[in-house]
Amino acid sequence: MRPSPHPKRILDLVLGSALLALAAPLLLAATVTTALRRPPGGVFVTETRTGLDGRPFTLRHLPVRRFRLDALSRLPHVVRGEMSLVGPAPLPPGAPAADAPWRRSVKPGLTGLAQIRRSSTLPWDEPLLLDQHYVEHHWIGLDLALLLRTLRRVAGQARLSDADHRLRGYSAAD
Repeated sequence: MRPSPHPKRILDLVLGSALLALAAPLLLAATVTTALRRPPGGVFVTETRTGLDGRPFTLRHLPVRRFRLDALSRLPHVVRGEMSLVGPAPLPPGAPAADAPWRRSVKPGLTGLAQIRRSSTLPWDEPLLLDQHYVEHHWIGLDLALLLRTLRRVAGQARLSDADHRLRGYSAAD
């Protein structure tokens, strides 16, 4: 008998597929525009990243940061199960934290605590600590809250603050 899928995987598959379908026309236009502006040799950036259990995978994405199109172009990796919508940022093999046991226990994500809190005023080790905090405290409610915050941030609203701790696992104080 096959085990039932984890709720996080169901969220990734359903929401990731829906977002990919909605973003497809925009991604197609961005791909064509990028192809017309770039020299021959490829439209997508290809990088090796470390995934679940430390397994490497090939990450392909558009090099267009405007409107977070680079993140949207990573949605096929979510649908395929190589990444999650929410999790630590994917790191290249050999990066200082890539082999940390806590990082290897989850799939890398498109967004997460560290990505939402990222600013030039954070100490250099803060994103790593936020990623570790997420891994140790993640649950479906936190994922939904972080997805909502990501949507707000993309729309230009405020970043996650230390005062936002209404949900368990949302604050480093938990």
